[in-house]
Amino acid sequence: MAFLAGALCLVLGWRLALALEGGMLYPRESPSRELKDLSGLWSFRVDWSEQRDAGFVQRWYRQPLRQSGPVIDMPVPASFNDITQDPNLRKYVGWAWYEKEVLPPARWLQKEAGTRVVLRIGSAHYYSIVWVNGVQVTEHEGGHLPFEVEIDNFLRPMEMCRITVAINNTLTPHTLPPGTIQYFKDESMYPKDYFVQNTKFDFFNYAGIHRPVILYTTPSAYIDDITVTTDLIENVGLLQYLVSVRGSPHCSLTLTLRDRDGDVVATANGSAGELKVLDPNLWWPYLMNEQPGYLYYLEVTLSAVVNGEVLEDKYTQPVGFRTVRVTSTQFLINGKPFYFHGVNKHEDADIRGKGLDWSLIVKDFNLLRWLGANAFRTSHYPYAEEIMELCDAYGIVVIDECPGVGMRDSANFGNRSLQHHLVVMEELIRRDKNRPSVVMWSVANEPASELPPAAYYFKTVIAHTKAMDPTRPVTFITNTNYARDQGAPYVDVICVNSYFSWYHDPGHLEVIQLQLDSQFENWYKTHQKPIIQSEYGADAVAGLHSDPPLMFSEEYQTAVLKEYHTIFDQKRKEYVIGELIWNFADFMTEQGTMRVLGNKKGIFTRQRQPKSAAFLLKERYWRLANESRLLSSQHDNACFPPSQAFKCT
Repeated sequence: MAFLAGALCLVLGWRLALALEGGMLYPRESPSRELKDLSGLWSFRVDWSEQRDAGFVQRWYRQPLRQSGPVIDMPVPASFNDITQDPNLRKYVGWAWYEKEVLPPARWLQKEAGTRVVLRIGSAHYYSIVWVNGVQVTEHEGGHLPFEVEIDNFLRPMEMCRITVAINNTLTPHTLPPGTIQYFKDESMYPKDYFVQNTKFDFFNYAGIHRPVILYTTPSAYIDDITVTTDLIENVGLLQYLVSVRGSPHCSLTLTLRDRDGDVVATANGSAGELKVLDPNLWWPYLMNEQPGYLYYLEVTLSAVVNGEVLEDKYTQPVGFRTVRVTSTQFLINGKPFYFHGVNKHEDADIRGKGLDWSLIVKDFNLLRWLGANAFRTSHYPYAEEIMELCDAYGIVVIDECPGVGMRDSANFGNRSLQHHLVVMEELIRRDKNRPSVVMWSVANEPASELPPAAYYFKTVIAHTKAMDPTRPVTFITNTNYARDQGAPYVDVICVNSYFSWYHDPGHLEVIQLQLDSQFENWYKTHQKPIIQSEYGADAVAGLHSDPPLMFSEEYQTAVLKEYHTIFDQKRKEYVIGELIWNFADFMTEQGTMRVLGNKKGIFTRQRQPKSAAFLLKERYWRLANESRLLSSQHDNACFPPSQAFKCT
């Protein structure tokens, strides 16, 4: 197992140097770009050797995987843990090998076409090494963000392309999230070389290729990255843009901004500048306007000369005109107070684990609409780009969180961890910087921020995040005592988790209001910053009832929420700017005496059926929306607008 930790550290310095070479635009088809989705069945094998290194020693990547041993079919995207009946695979730690053979279209490989072919992996947990036709082409650390590599030099016309991906799900004190490997030496109690992966976060460490793998093309001179920011001055919308180009120094750029109907509202030329739109339709959150999630479309066209030939590349970037500002008591979107009434979620479901599933995604958005939720936090890692696309289109506000969860030990706050944390924030901001739905970055969840190293650590991470994106506030989610939290002075919004009458004073509903009121008063008096109750709740086993309410019953979960809501209604008139229930749905965790087939704090079951608390929250959230007087009380007929098609001309 020493090889596991060694391999994870082997290229850390290389990754730090190369993490942000180039942009990470979301793949979209256009007249100059094609996509080929590689989702489906891949060949799969885990490495059961003692050191988990047989795949490297025997060079499994040099030939089809089936030739070096038995393989099974594995769906992509999906976690591998729950696909088979093998309990050892479910809890496997080490290297897992995936392989797919694909025939690229012949036109992609014609030399005169001047085409780049890019392999893009939406996410793979945790550490990935990628080969194409037996040649290593890239590696990546981190389980929740995309990475890509140009592979046209490794392809041969009219021949199959063999893509091999080795994934290691081992977590160390310096990964994000962190973990430890514990070895058991007593052979009278444990098998020889027995070890387990320990973590200090409360969700199952699913592993695999979790998001789509695609091949896409661009011309050899191409639009590499686009950055947009928006502002409002009276009735004029301002859109600042910056476009980077690769592949040719001899190029020109034209930009056309279209509204939802396809009408041109502004044009420009050049790689940087500003577009002005008179009386723009603003991007508003769901339930705050009759047209939530209004998007414009910035069409960027590149003309470049390469080897005497003119090449053209087109890319369309969705844009929402909106502003965000924080005061000592309010969170303002487009200058109007915004109150977060929403949920925390997980990418989690039966069988597929964290694998992307369109049916589940659409179901969840329909439940959010039914519930009257206007926001969620990507607890505790960045969610799929496909989910973020719909947040933009539907007007669902997002607190975008990095995988900084389980940071409970002083070893998690050293320079090595800090360097990697900074890279992760760079990758997250590079991916989501243009999304109007993202209104705040979260750099961690429930870290041991009372430890002395946490002050410098979070001061550095937050300053780095703001330097990369000065347009959004930054926070982290705390459960540390207000007087001991070393990181709180550096956040813009206080986000606090508490579970009164559950983890603290379990069963005593009568203490909630007093303790919650004290919590809010202490935090606000200390920091004079607006506060979000970023987690609260109680476990409830669906169908378990008790009157009077007893713990784990649906009635107790509902009673806890009611006690919290009483104080929320008092404090939201002052400085509390939001409430996010924990959790949207039940989810899987590691096995333990406190967990019966996972965490049951969801207001929906893992199969997305409502518990009693869901109806309580629905009534509350619609009441909060209607109190804004910006929405008709006929809320049962409210719905999301249809997802807007991207137009390229």
